Amino acid sequence: MRHCIATVSMSGTLRQKLEAIAAARFDGIELFEPDFTHHAGSAAEVRAMTADLGLAIDLFQPLRDVEGLPEAAFRRSLDRAERKFDLMQQLGAGLVLVCSNTSPLALPEPERAAAQLRELAERAARRNLRVGFEALSWGRHVNRFRQAWAIVEQADHPHLGLILDSFHTLALRDDPSGIADLPGEKVFFVQLADAPLLSMDVIQWARHHRCFPGQGQFDLVGFTELALRAGYGGPLSLEIFNDVFRETPNRRTATDARRSLLHLESQVRGRLAATGGGAGAGRGQPPRPVHDLLDLPAAPAIGGVAFVEFAVDPGLGAKLGTALQQLGFSRAGEHRSKAVTLYRQGSIHLIVNTQPDSHARERFADMGLSVCALGLRTPDPEAAVARAVALQSARYEAPRGPNEARLPAIIAPGGSLVHFVPEGGPDPLAVDFDIAPAGTDAPGAAQLTHIDHLGLGLAVDQADTWMLFGRAILGLEPGDALELADPFGLIRNRGLATPDRALRFVLNVSASQRTRTAMAVSAQRGAAVLHIAFASADILASVDALRAAGVRFVPISPNYHDDLPTRFDLPAGLAQQLRERGILFDRSPQGDFLHAYTEPFEGRFFFEVVQRVGGYDGYGALNAPARMAAQAEAQPHDAGPR
Repeated sequence: MRHCIATVSMSGTLRQKLEAIAAARFDGIELFEPDFTHHAGSAAEVRAMTADLGLAIDLFQPLRDVEGLPEAAFRRSLDRAERKFDLMQQLGAGLVLVCSNTSPLALPEPERAAAQLRELAERAARRNLRVGFEALSWGRHVNRFRQAWAIVEQADHPHLGLILDSFHTLALRDDPSGIADLPGEKVFFVQLADAPLLSMDVIQWARHHRCFPGQGQFDLVGFTELALRAGYGGPLSLEIFNDVFRETPNRRTATDARRSLLHLESQVRGRLAATGGGAGAGRGQPPRPVHDLLDLPAAPAIGGVAFVEFAVDPGLGAKLGTALQQLGFSRAGEHRSKAVTLYRQGSIHLIVNTQPDSHARERFADMGLSVCALGLRTPDPEAAVARAVALQSARYEAPRGPNEARLPAIIAPGGSLVHFVPEGGPDPLAVDFDIAPAGTDAPGAAQLTHIDHLGLGLAVDQADTWMLFGRAILGLEPGDALELADPFGLIRNRGLATPDRALRFVLNVSASQRTRTAMAVSAQRGAAVLHIAFASADILASVDALRAAGVRFVPISPNYHDDLPTRFDLPAGLAQQLRERGILFDRSPQGDFLHAYTEPFEGRFFFEVVQRVGGYDGYGALNAPARMAAQAEAQPHDAGPR
């Protein structure tokens, strides 16, 4: 299918927007009229510039407050429309969006609206132009697609059709099921926008909080499926009003936009194939094969984290190695051709990279301690990379020495690498590292078994990018969004995990620049792993062993532990055991969660030890303020300017 995007969806001048859209390989644009009005070039020049970039102007928008007016006001609207038709012909745009009237002059008379839209369409037809009518969710008398369709159907003009917009339908909790019964040839255009579920005025919601499919909470797959079942064969287009997108570099926004449409199209293909094998079944139309929809390799089955790699200079690498050994990791081996050391405990593999000319050092050299790469276990690494590349990610080929393993990799948002590590067969770490036999330099009593989750800190303009990357490329599912109180601002927190929880991330975003999260993210240019959580089957024993080895944990206020028995029915003596070790506690209907945080390493990075009991599926997020307050009290100089 053709893919389009509205120019209002991104930052920059009109030329900059068009260049970014073309670079992301869109087919066309919706030209938002203010983008043309504020551009210095003529309509003919914009038409030529767009064509030179390989783009079509598929929609000109918006034409407001046209239908349902008293006669004198309608005649003035026709004069205004004729001037817009002149402009559209100069631009080479064949379709105009007319959104439902919001004027206080508008009358609640569908028959009048239909007659007036018919006259507008007749004038458009004289120029071989078309008019698409859209139900604006805050329209004065028409705000639902069924109302708009009833007017279009009554007008009965071949140059007048319906424009469907997912936001306007789903924000009102309208039932979209009737879309499948529309005649596909009368659906002239489909606009798509996702959004978080918010309780606010719909106009403010629409103008500030829309996002790309896969970044919010609307059912865009179901909405798009219904449009295709109706027989719609036109472009899938994005119309996004978002404050963050208006200031984000537009090349990144355009890449996210196209990725979202490719992923959505593939999901819709799967839904159609599973439920009937075709589209176009509305009003008795014959099903259409789905082979013209994008068929992506399936999302990779991820078996967990194979390794985490740190980029450090040699001095910091030595300090990190000492800290890891205190945490119970053995120094398991050295890379055969690079200055890279492997540390191991249970199924956890941590790599410390001090190689001067590596991608890790080049990309992260001035950032101090940084996680530069992750290894994710999957049965088919090449298929995982193929999916990622099809969804706009860049493949990365690492330099290799003789007889060293090749691990397919991609570049993740923020510049770190994701390697896909084959499950089964030879261990690639054993190929690249001179590994000591298992049991040598044994880790002792820490009993850390595997990586439970990774905590990411993200700049505000990276959060939606990472959410889409995780969902589209890695097949992760989002959890609940929370707001947590840091002493110096709010942290927005959300989990992202595989369905079986073999891989878990926690995304953390701070709008305040005074929080520890924001300062760490700023030091690492927008996206960084800020902590790693290690799983233990017996956290009491693990913390005792780690303390004995010299590991320092964040001191939790005794007031927190005094409060625990008032919130939870704890076994006798457990509250005191948690107090003595600085362990925090959370409970859900499914089970319990116990966790403790180490003091920050190099001021910002820390480790966590966790134990899940029963089916607990969260991350103890409501305990994070206790940790953040303790860190702020212990290191007040990190609190930022006052």
